[in-house]
Amino acid sequence: MDVESTLVSAFPIVLLIWMMTKKHALPSHIALPITALLVAVIQLFYFQSAGRLMAANVISGVLSVLTPISIIAGAILLNRVLAISGAEKVIGRWLDSISTNAVAQLMIIGWAFAFMLEGASGFGTPAAIAAPMLIGLGFTPLNVAIFALVMNSVPVSFGAVGTPIWFGFEGLNLTSEQLLSVSSQTALINLFAAFIVPVLALKFVVSWHLIRRNLVFILLSILSCTLPYYALANWNYEFPSLLGGAIGLVLSVVLAKADIGLNAAEHDVPKGDSPPFREVLIAVLPLILLMVILIVTRISQLGIKGLLINTQAWLSMDFVGGHLGVSPSLVISFDNILSTSVGWSYKTLYVPALIPFMLVVLISIPLLKMTGRQVAEAFFETGRRIKLPFVSLAGALVMVNLMMLGAEKSPILLIANAFADVTGNSWSLFAALLGALGSFFSGSATVSNLTFGGIQQSIAEQVGLSTTLILALQSAGAAMGNMVCINNIIAVSTILGINNKEGFIIKKTIIPMLAYALVAALVGVVLASHG
Repeated sequence: MDVESTLVSAFPIVLLIWMMTKKHALPSHIALPITALLVAVIQLFYFQSAGRLMAANVISGVLSVLTPISIIAGAILLNRVLAISGAEKVIGRWLDSISTNAVAQLMIIGWAFAFMLEGASGFGTPAAIAAPMLIGLGFTPLNVAIFALVMNSVPVSFGAVGTPIWFGFEGLNLTSEQLLSVSSQTALINLFAAFIVPVLALKFVVSWHLIRRNLVFILLSILSCTLPYYALANWNYEFPSLLGGAIGLVLSVVLAKADIGLNAAEHDVPKGDSPPFREVLIAVLPLILLMVILIVTRISQLGIKGLLINTQAWLSMDFVGGHLGVSPSLVISFDNILSTSVGWSYKTLYVPALIPFMLVVLISIPLLKMTGRQVAEAFFETGRRIKLPFVSLAGALVMVNLMMLGAEKSPILLIANAFADVTGNSWSLFAALLGALGSFFSGSATVSNLTFGGIQQSIAEQVGLSTTLILALQSAGAAMGNMVCINNIIAVSTILGINNKEGFIIKKTIIPMLAYALVAALVGVVLASHG
């Protein structure tokens, strides 16, 4: 192991964490560009990377901001439309009529509903939709941000109709039986982690006293999602989160309405009267449309997904800086940036910005009878909120691109290999942490699996561990890394209007992430002993 190169590679990450978590923390829009600049200096002068290749990766990183920032903008815009039109208040009154118990509201919206959204879309959509709904019910924004980040972990392994599994591991030449084994073991690890993750998440919003009084409902709500999730994962890796969340949402609402496992808390008030059915239907219709459109556009068998991601050349143009292309599905691609192998693309119709967010907004404006002034206010607030996050995300994505530069000698792979060298055949105890590291860097469980799947497979073969088990730990780790992922923290903070709290949030979310990692390690040891 090249100790010097590994320490040099790790230094920017250590510095970033320190800058964002120290007493007088730097905001992400300052800390992340500084870190990206430092990584660039190290790549240029220490690793002696080619300047042209570095510049191409910087351009690709900045352009890649379009994906998360457009999703964030769409989510904020829909949230502002619901809030300004009054639909959010109607939904809040309706939820109060189901249960005024804070735990019931948090589990229904923050756990089961978000679970289903993650299964349909991914891309940070669950926090973007569920978190503002909880704010509308009177919960504190900062606490909700932490809660939403922690909750959005268990379903992530099968998010966006299983993309982290079937796409994340597609380059590993796994048989269908092996891929299904990875799916099953991933779900089992996450099933056990789910017994503690929602409880730890709830602690950020309500007291231990309230959690204990409603523990039966919490456990029933957890199992209503995770049992079908695990059952489905044994024969399919596309629908565990989507269908598990849908089943769990229905069962959680039924349990709450029947007060099963719930105990009145000191601050509970008598249930309010439910708004008229028509009023509730109109208020929730944008969210129903959002879910329906997400599901219809994500399931390959329906044929619409293929129409939205068609990359066949339609219009193209070569110029000095590279090759620009547009497909019939409006997939914009920029290849051979600065005459290198670096490229970038944006799936205009598939990324959930225009479809479904903007589409649902345009339908909602007349549906909710908004005035021109209200519409202008919603768009103005959206634009105001995304300025600084754009800078933060640009810094993060440029940093990631540069950290991955250098093939087997790239900083990110040097860090990963250092983990493997130190742990040896005890790797199953730590494999999930490498998956989490990938999500921390990239903001995506899919990218984490793409980046580290090959390394995990290689380590498993070197030390004699089950390949499918180590890949399952990678997958579970990539999901738990969502809690501390900088991109996700920036996104949910922006949507909720929280400023300069990214470091504080990381310090809070890393605790449940480590608890998750401990569960994954223990389950991994048990599975390895029975392998």
